[in-house]
Amino acid sequence: MLATLRRDLHAARDRDPAARSSLEIALCYPGVHAVWTHRFSHGLWNRGHRLFARMVSAFSRAITGVDIHPGATLGQGLFIDHATGVVIGETAEVGDDVTLYQGVTLGGTRLVHAKRHPTLGDRVTIGAGAKILGPVTIGHDSRIGANAVVVKPVPPNSVVVGVPGQVIARSRPRRADEPPDLDDTLLPDLVGVSLQSLLVRVDELESTLNARPRTAAGSNGGERVDVRPSAAGVWAGEDFSI
Repeated sequence: MLATLRRDLHAARDRDPAARSSLEIALCYPGVHAVWTHRFSHGLWNRGHRLFARMVSAFSRAITGVDIHPGATLGQGLFIDHATGVVIGETAEVGDDVTLYQGVTLGGTRLVHAKRHPTLGDRVTIGAGAKILGPVTIGHDSRIGANAVVVKPVPPNSVVVGVPGQVIARSRPRRADEPPDLDDTLLPDLVGVSLQSLLVRVDELESTLNARPRTAAGSNGGERVDVRPSAAGVWAGEDFSI
């Protein structure tokens, strides 16, 4: 248990440049407090002390702003940055070295006593405000963009953006030993790129109908790009940050 708590501290230190010391993290980070309290309540839950476990989780929610059901399973090295508004449901499973930002929801979609919440693989990053709903699996080393809504499984080494979430295969998969990629300054514009592709096609058709020379160049002078998802619903594209 001490090794697990120490790893949680190191995760926060490694992924938050604002952290100045382990003592500061231990005393001032509500995301760390929420994870540590959950580890205690989860132990109570597994030992059959269900009511006491729920009371501990309710106290933690009031203090930290993070709602984690004591039945959820959290891996080592989880870091919840800023923490406020995070919700993790009863049957959710979170892998190792996962990063969650504020406003993330790992929610359920069915009113049954069964697996109804998401499963996150190792080294997954979930952007601020993202919602992952239902018993879907998010593959290892994937990233979910801010405010995305994910309702279907995501393969490993993918990026998901939009509402509903669109799965994009990475052109340069990340290795397991690489540091977390937390740069969220760029978002791919799938709709914009798709519209550009359609405009190029319309321009070519108009050129043909008007007996004008047909070119393979787009309106911006570049090479024509045919942008569309595959039959499996996965977009192809260059790597990018979320």
